Amino acid sequence: MGTILHPLAEAELMEALGFYEGRASGLGKDFILDFERTLEQIDKNPDIGVRMGTRVRRHLFRRFPFSILYRPDGEDIRVLALMHHRRRPGYWKART
Repeated sequence: MGTILHPLAEAELMEALGFYEGRASGLGKDFILDFERTLEQIDKNPDIGVRMGTRVRRHLFRRFPFSILYRPDGEDIRVLALMHHRRRPGYWKART
């Protein structure tokens, strides 16, 4: 399977990485590792996430207050958003 990040999801990833690295040296690396681990779990089992509608699923990071919102699409996983848990709900729906 391939992973396709929506451009805004990629921007959210970079923004969060910068935020955490700014808080403490190495924390950004920990964030990326948590993101990669979560994405690996999704790649191994696309049905792992909780349904957020008809086709969109959400899978939580282990350590950080984020979820990957994604849509299985044939052989690919389309990452729609890296949703912070305190961000307004549903902001990502136009990306589907």
